[in-house]
Parts: sequence; C-alpha cells; structure tokens
Amino acid sequence: MVTGSTFVILVALAGNLAIAIAKFVASWISGSTAMYTEAIHSLVDTGDQILLLIGQKRGERPPDARHPLGHGMETYFWSFIVALMVFLLGGVLSVYEGVRQILVPEPVVSPWISLRVLAIGATFEGIAYREYRRVVRGRPTRLWDFIKASKDPALFSVLLEDSAALIDIGTAAIGVVAATFFQVTWADGIASIAIGLLLASVAFVLANETRSLIAGEAVAPIVMERLQKALARIGCITSLDEVATLHLGPGAILVALTLSFRRDSTTDMIEDAIRDVTEALQEADERVVYVYIRPSERVGNPDRKEREPLARDKQDAPH
Repeated sequence: MVTGSTFVILVALAGNLAIAIAKFVASWISGSTAMYTEAIHSLVDTGDQILLLIGQKRGERPPDARHPLGHGMETYFWSFIVALMVFLLGGVLSVYEGVRQILVPEPVVSPWISLRVLAIGATFEGIAYREYRRVVRGRPTRLWDFIKASKDPALFSVLLEDSAALIDIGTAAIGVVAATFFQVTWADGIASIAIGLLLASVAFVLANETRSLIAGEAVAPIVMERLQKALARIGCITSLDEVATLHLGPGAILVALTLSFRRDSTTDMIEDAIRDVTEALQEADERVVYVYIRPSERVGNPDRKEREPLARDKQDAPH
C-alpha cells in the first residue's frame, strides 16, 4: 500500500531525476554556475528520496527479539542522513561553486535553455506542496506549523526540499538573467552562493527536527488532548496521574499511563478497564500500538503497590 508520504517521495524522485539530467545538460550548454548548482541540488534530492524510501522500508519491519517495539525509529535515522547529505553535497558544494565563479568568472550563454528548464522544474516541485494541502485537508495550517507538528520525516523532508527548490529556481533564474541580459558577471556566482546557504539552512532544520524525534518525542498537543478525552470516559479510573507518550516511528505510538482504579475494583473489573482503555486510545488515534498501564502508588492498597505493571498492546489486547 502506497501511503501519502510514499507517494510524495516517488513522484519527487521521478521528477527530480529527470530535472537533474535536464539541468546538467543546460548547465553544460550555458556555462551557468547557478544552473550547475541547481542540477546538484536536484541530484542530491534524488539521492535523498532513495534514502527516505530505504528508511521507510526498514522501518516497516515487524518487531523481533532485538527490537521488541519494532523498527519504526530507523526511519528517523535515515532522515538524519538525508539532512547531512543536503548540507554537505548541496549547501557546501553550491557555495564552493559560487565562490569559484566569482573569482574566475565564466560567460553564461544560451540563457533561454536554462530558463525553460527552470520553468519545467518549478512545475515538478509543486507536487509535494499539493500533497501537503491534501494531507492537512484544507485546514489553515501553515507550512512551518505542519513541519513542526508532523512526525513523518519522509513527508516534511520532501516538503522542505521542494519548497527550497522553488526558491532556488527563482534565485537561479535571477542569476542567469542578470549575468546574460545585464552583463552582471558576478550575479551567477552570487546566485549559487545564495542557493547553497538556503540548502544549508534547510539541512539545519531537517537535522534539528529529526534529532528531536530520535531523542524520543511525545505526540503533538492536539493528539494528547484526544487521548486524554478518551481516557476521561473510562468509569473505573478515579485519577490519572501521568500520561507519557513516545513516537516509535511515523505510524506507531507508545502510551504509558499511571492511574488509579476504584478501591472496590476486582481483578476482572481492572482487566476490563485495561481493555477499555486500550480500545479507547486506539479509537482516538489509530497509530497507538502499545499501551502500558501501572496502578498509582497513591491508590491506598499496599498489596497493589507490589503488583507488576499491567500492559496491553494492539496485538494482545483482549477483545
């Protein structure tokens, strides 16, 4: 099954590979450094999307003895590698090429070829933004807020890269026009440096967001609110001391609860309550895969303090 983020990656992969080839040909004909750095940008994006697909595939592997909670976090690792590639192969190399063009200027010829290729590239880069609008379902969610709230690095990596690519295409076009029609020889190099600096900024954002996910990030506040509302409907619970959540990957959430049951609750009643809690949380968010529950020490029953934590997950919860 192809998910929304996988669809974005596949479309971006095909588009970036075709555009990278076209940009390299255009840069070879025109001699434009800005066009050459744009070709590098598209080639790096192509490699990044391959790594994101690898991360998704490896993250979908089922749990095993060494990874009892699954491999979902491996998706975050590969996304961090993508951030490093954007910085090193995209940002640093683009700045280097720009400085070289300023120090040793080379004439830019056949500007219309470069401008046509850039226009075609802009069309392909808009695909991810349209998918972003589909994912948020028309809600007034700003791109930056969506990136901060999203736990799917495959999707927000492509969104960031394609958004940067649209800006870079405009920057490259300005550099080509200034260098050819206005004879500003250094403009092409400046455009390349600007492209490199933007890529470095994108890499920093990607690395920071992915670092937070690797370190163990909780669910978004709106998701936490839904989970707490679901728990409030469980009648056997008298107090909820702690709700800890952890993203085990883009599609898997662990919820750990510390709560108190009614003093007159029997073992059967507690078992039923645990089942109800698990089902309520999974109805609130289908990504909830693991639910771990332990009674609060404030329950007032010394025997219950010694009881092992109770746990249920989507696979072994009673139905």
